[in-house]
Amino acid sequence: MQTRGVKLKAALWLLVLSVGLGLFSPAFATDEQRAREIVDRVDRLLRGDSSRGIVTMQIVTENWQRSLTMQILSQGTQNALVRIQQPKKEAGTATLKVDNNIWNYLPKVSRTIKIPSSMMMASWMGSHFTNDDLVKDSQLVRDYFLKIAFEGDRDGAPVYEFLLTPRPEAPVVWGKIELEVRQDDLMPTWQRYYDEDGTLMRELRFSAYTSLGGRLVPARMVMQPQDKPQEQTVIVYDDLEFDIPIAADTFSLRNLER
Repeated sequence: MQTRGVKLKAALWLLVLSVGLGLFSPAFATDEQRAREIVDRVDRLLRGDSSRGIVTMQIVTENWQRSLTMQILSQGTQNALVRIQQPKKEAGTATLKVDNNIWNYLPKVSRTIKIPSSMMMASWMGSHFTNDDLVKDSQLVRDYFLKIAFEGDRDGAPVYEFLLTPRPEAPVVWGKIELEVRQDDLMPTWQRYYDEDGTLMRELRFSAYTSLGGRLVPARMVMQPQDKPQEQTVIVYDDLEFDIPIAADTFSLRNLER
């Protein structure tokens, strides 16, 4: 009996020590899991298991403006195809992602160019979105540590604010990302990107929440560079379908050049 009592005391002491050191913390585990689930939902919001969308992109810079209409096809997080439909002079220009490989096709010169990883953060078609933004090569829950930085009311509405810091092995350039999500329907409101020095570089704002393809989504997104407040790129989803059948050869170099 004495031996059993000693073992019980030892077990209780280890439990108390673990809690004190933060080694056993159900609340922390729950918050981390909740953060991962919500951020992953936001990251996949406009993709689904498969999707097809028609998008208008309006680019405004200091010296020029232009508008593009394009079709975006996706299959999970592995495959994506973006093809410009309008204006005519750029129709057929496309970007393909298959797993970790990305190519651009330029129909004017009938040339396909493989995009190196060093160019993922380069501007896509002169917009304020990057190659990575358009084809979603990086994944937030895979490449960043997540935590809930704020939970409460802002501007009369309950929100979550998440802080994302890069994992050491992740091939990302942002020093941190902040993401605000409405609690009621888990819709994103804004996403802010900071460099390694903690300087805010750009902000992505979400709006025009509507039902497309049977799912509530933000149909309008505005990317605003912080060093050029007079410039922006706006993406508007005109049509969107989810979980649709997609032909096996859709995400292929042959189809890219078709």
